Amino acid sequence: MRSLLVCVVAVAALVAARCTAGDKPAQTQPGDKTMTVKLESKAFADNQPIPRQYTGEGSDVSPPLTWSNLPEGTVELALIVDDPDAPRAEPFVHWVMYKIPLGMTGAEEGFASSRTATSPVGPIMGKNDFGKLGYGGPMPPPGKVHHYIFTLYALDTKLKSEPDWTKKQLLEAAKKHILGTGKLVGTYERK
Repeated sequence: MRSLLVCVVAVAALVAARCTAGDKPAQTQPGDKTMTVKLESKAFADNQPIPRQYTGEGSDVSPPLTWSNLPEGTVELALIVDDPDAPRAEPFVHWVMYKIPLGMTGAEEGFASSRTATSPVGPIMGKNDFGKLGYGGPMPPPGKVHHYIFTLYALDTKLKSEPDWTKKQLLEAAKKHILGTGKLVGTYERK
């Protein structure tokens, strides 16, 4: 009987706590890292295959991207594309782009190769794990589907940056300034 009473009291406490908290979802605040930026591509949908032309087996040009729903207070953007399925300890980095101006709402197909590393206006291309600046498309070992995570960072400041930054350098500089992120995942498998 005593254990039944304990259970009833516990259930009553849970119901009371839920009623007190209300059934409203948590509200996202401007500085909250959970604010979601919308990141899309007209070339592929989220968690769908990346067309061959955007890979190392094709033209190896960057896919078209668009973004929206930036958090209030966003000053600048940065983008990293990496492959966590690469057979190594750290994800393989395919694209690092930073100092993306707030006025840009996307990047057209081949954008990475149309920019210089130190364009005075607009984004700067960082160094990928191929040892080059800009975009390097998927080229995984044959036989396994790899996932390519496109992550756009909304930052609350203009980064004091140098050309040729790596993913690690960019994230170190940006870590205290991220207002929100957007993710788009593409897949690719070499047969």
